[in-house]
Amino acid sequence: MLTLTPEITVSYEAKISFLLLSILEFAVGILVNAFIVLVNFWDMIKGRPLNNCDIVLLCLSITRLFLQGLLLLDAIQLTCFQQMKDPLSHNYQAVLTLWMIANQVSLWFAACLSLLYCSRIVRFSHTSLLHFASWVSRRFRQVLLGALLFSGICTILCLWDFFSRSHFMGTSVLSVNNTEFSSQMTKLNFFYSFLFCSVGSIPPSLAFLVSSGVLFISLGSHMRAMKSRSRDSRDPSLEAHTRAIIFLVSFLCFYVLSFFAALVSTPLLVLWHNKGGVMVCIGMMAACPSGHAAILIAGNAKLRRAVETMLFWFQSSQKVRNDQKKLPRTL
Repeated sequence: MLTLTPEITVSYEAKISFLLLSILEFAVGILVNAFIVLVNFWDMIKGRPLNNCDIVLLCLSITRLFLQGLLLLDAIQLTCFQQMKDPLSHNYQAVLTLWMIANQVSLWFAACLSLLYCSRIVRFSHTSLLHFASWVSRRFRQVLLGALLFSGICTILCLWDFFSRSHFMGTSVLSVNNTEFSSQMTKLNFFYSFLFCSVGSIPPSLAFLVSSGVLFISLGSHMRAMKSRSRDSRDPSLEAHTRAIIFLVSFLCFYVLSFFAALVSTPLLVLWHNKGGVMVCIGMMAACPSGHAAILIAGNAKLRRAVETMLFWFQSSQKVRNDQKKLPRTL
């Protein structure tokens, strides 16, 4: 049987290294996600209408800004204030609960993005599926509002569950003067809250997996059709399939990695009091939002043009400064 020795504390050097890494991940995450937000806001200021994909990416990036901030707070709490002898302080539970809620909201937006790709790219042959894809494409703003509504309901339920359990624990501690009993009840209630918040991720997960699976099937059939017709490799439909699948598969990988890191960090924190293991899990969780945002920027034509424009402007300004330095000074 696997047993982990409790690691009540870690070295000062490990704490400083973890905090610096968390700050670096926070800076990178804020940079890439704020870039997506600013590019789309700039288009809105210029009066350029945003398409459905831009709106989803905007909402997803705003959610990830909250995720990065919560993970930085989590790292600061764990490094500076969290005592592993009492691993489930109220502040730490609140940060983790808010992270689970924000992560669930990002999953809803990713499911909407997957449905949008599926409705635009896949060529359905069945009549009912064709009508459904057409309805999603025409009513996508309503679909997005519905996802916001469902995620808002899940958020309210998760917060109600957290605060009701916190109030119950407060009254239990006052009525029962037993430290061991209250500690066990706190751990049990936190596990229940974690599972309760995770239940809300089931509907968007199913929508994401089904629509992504349909994209994979459509890509396979399209490639078979290309082989039979000997079409050019630079087929627009094939490129659209490939780009959408890269976006969705990368999100799925990052989301699963982040979720399982959070899942593993819970027993490391509560049962084994292993602070070093929890730090590793939080570092993995913080790397996921920025990693997927970087993939989105690299694969989105509009965002890629914005990056190229910024790099061109920076190079031009640097060239002007260098030319001014080379000019002879005149009295």
